[in-house]
Amino acid sequence: MTGIIILLVYVAIFVGAFLAVKKLVQRASNDFTSLKTVTFGDESAVTPDRTASVVSVLTLFLIWGSFTGSNWLPGFLHAPAPFVGTTSFVYTLENADGVRDDARVTVQVAGFGVKTEKFDVPPGDGFAKDDAISMTASRSTTIIFDKNDEAKRRDGARIVAIDGSPIVKGTAIQTRSGRFALTDKGAISFRPPSGLQMEPIWLPPPEAVVSRLIEIANEGYRDSTLAEHLGYSLFRVIAGFVLGSLAGIPLGYAMGLSNWFRGWFDPIVEFMRPVPPLALIPLVIIWAGIGETGKIILLFLAALWIMTIAARAGVSGVKISKIHAAYSLGASKWQIMRHVIVPNSLPEIFTGARVAMGVCWGTVVAAELVAAEKGAGMMIMVASKFQLTDIVLMGIILIGIVGYGIDILMRMAERWLIPWKGRG
Repeated sequence: MTGIIILLVYVAIFVGAFLAVKKLVQRASNDFTSLKTVTFGDESAVTPDRTASVVSVLTLFLIWGSFTGSNWLPGFLHAPAPFVGTTSFVYTLENADGVRDDARVTVQVAGFGVKTEKFDVPPGDGFAKDDAISMTASRSTTIIFDKNDEAKRRDGARIVAIDGSPIVKGTAIQTRSGRFALTDKGAISFRPPSGLQMEPIWLPPPEAVVSRLIEIANEGYRDSTLAEHLGYSLFRVIAGFVLGSLAGIPLGYAMGLSNWFRGWFDPIVEFMRPVPPLALIPLVIIWAGIGETGKIILLFLAALWIMTIAARAGVSGVKISKIHAAYSLGASKWQIMRHVIVPNSLPEIFTGARVAMGVCWGTVVAAELVAAEKGAGMMIMVASKFQLTDIVLMGIILIGIVGYGIDILMRMAERWLIPWKGRG
């Protein structure tokens, strides 16, 4: 339910921000250029709106902080918090003779991460005795109400009402104190109001993740610094990607230029292309072990087929009119290859390189989850075993930032090396 609410909040902020920015832009722009429509199929006509990017990042941070009760946000931006404090409810117990009696259960609900302590209350008169329990917010607990009652369930006693509302097995009721249900054995299942904020074990607040990042950056994790963990992952990715490109690009050119190469390698490439790299991990471990060689081989295979297909598509996409024009000017086959085919296929190759790098980065993390002594994936795997969600989330964010940074660098290299892309 919380996930659906988060999604609806995100959509609402997106729509609101879009309408607000659009209205502001229309008011600020009075020239005809601002009214120009997008030409479909012209990639250069669509550029990222940096205002939308900033609002998007701030929205994600706002939702994250709101639904975790972050101290970095003012209280009025917090989602409803779970109940913390003391509450009570009255249950009505009916003994085997049909006689009823009421008893009060006092509940102390502790906040996230706060240790609960047992306490007692006077039992009161009657065969149904008052009781007290301690529990943690957003959790449910089973109350064995008759542990101190004179009328026991084994003797035919049963709960017939809670806070005056009738209750039977298989149904649940909601009162001011929380949600109640009866277990198969007749005990009381109780859950206080949980609100919408998430428990830190599921999603820690931003300040907890930043604090953990600073701690690991200063002290390291598992006998290695944070830079070493990220550096090992980055080295594996670059090594596998470079080897895959060195093999895949020539193979793709050969398949794009030769019927024989195309026929020979097409079944292999098309067979391996849909196979996810993660499915190859057991086989690579059997072949090359769990060391660095096995990981680089896995990343080589992850990049190989993508780069092959990209190079093949780049060659196949060269306009035949350009080749005929080069022939008419007396160009040799080598000159056509050098001045026509290679420049016109580079945009496709760079697009494939960006995809391959992303796949390699995701694959190396998964490979490190299986077996590694250093790496971002290893940090996530070890932390998850001890339910250190802040480290897991920190690792995920760092992986995303590094991957995004790599993509930005590749886009910059693409603009610098291939300025003719998109110009026909």
